Amino acid sequence: MLSFKVTKLDIFQSYFFGEVEFHSDQYKVNIQNQRRGKVLRLPFEIRPKNEKVVVRMTGPGDLFVEDYLPYAGESEWLEIDSDEITYFLADNQDKLDTIEIMYE
Repeated sequence: MLSFKVTKLDIFQSYFFGEVEFHSDQYKVNIQNQRRGKVLRLPFEIRPKNEKVVVRMTGPGDLFVEDYLPYAGESEWLEIDSDEITYFLADNQDKLDTIEIMYE
């Protein structure tokens, strides 16, 4: 499992943009709806056994949202295209502080 700490997340017209920390490295993050389809891209390569991985955003208590997204390879940023995550984040922006990527 990969765990990214959300350090900054701002809402724009139809997407979220900010920064996350992973093992003391800073990366940009972009979360938007899935108008191009569901997608997960990471700032480094992983080799999941399955095409889809679980992407979960969590916050204090039992607050979380998750979706199964196809891993689409490496990108400069952490990119999450998911209606479920984007719409939940719109209502709970300041309550979610971690992004977890779970894969085998």
